[in-house]
Amino acid sequence: MNIRNPKLTIVGAGPGDIDLITVKAIKVLKTADVVLYDALVKEEILDYTNPKSKLIFVGKRKGCYAYQQEQINELIVAHAQKFGHVVRLKGGDPFIFGRGAEELEYAAKFGLETAFVPGISSALAVPGNQNIPLTKRGCSGSFWVITGTTKTHELSSDIELAAKSNATVVVLMGMSKLPQIVKLFKAQGKHELPVAIIQNGTTSDEKIGIGIVDTIEQVAENLNLSNPAIIVFGEVVKHRKNIVNIQNKYQYELNTTAYGTK
Repeated sequence: MNIRNPKLTIVGAGPGDIDLITVKAIKVLKTADVVLYDALVKEEILDYTNPKSKLIFVGKRKGCYAYQQEQINELIVAHAQKFGHVVRLKGGDPFIFGRGAEELEYAAKFGLETAFVPGISSALAVPGNQNIPLTKRGCSGSFWVITGTTKTHELSSDIELAAKSNATVVVLMGMSKLPQIVKLFKAQGKHELPVAIIQNGTTSDEKIGIGIVDTIEQVAENLNLSNPAIIVFGEVVKHRKNIVNIQNKYQYELNTTAYGTK
């Protein structure tokens, strides 16, 4: 068997909707000898792989890890050395809380050729899919993207800093820390700040809860919102309702004009 040079390509699969994977990602998947994929990767995306590719699930489901990170690193190197081209397929963008950089560094230590294909980040696409822009002129000129849970399973200290700013704040992997996060925003007097929680964003199972800092915990409980979810704090959350109001007003005016009741 003719083994190609050992290579690792880290590939982002996008936020959930299978149509949001990039053309380049699909091209790379077709060249893979082995694909190691995560739980947030829709299995339909695996249809893009070479039929002869070896597919290995290495993700986490319901709190159970198929492999620990150290084991995944070892699998990458071992399979690249044995088969050739390994594609590490991850949800969203692998360089945004995806540990993609760590895996590339580990592979490079063993002489593997490395490459990276970015994906559409859920931090941007999921709010956008719900008509929530992260920036809007006159409303928000910047945004934070923060992990809710650090390597030590503690709340990120950056959230307190973000809560003090006027920027939009996007929290990933933060549902288990929602009460603590809300407390930080309340401490800054932002009781009325709009908040959105979007679960399973861009997929057919998408759920959304809208509230303010003072009510969002109850909203999450009422709607049974949980991970995987994205939390968005900021005035930009109002844009979603604004769009609906504008559309409804236009339709009303169109109808009243058509029926001559205006």
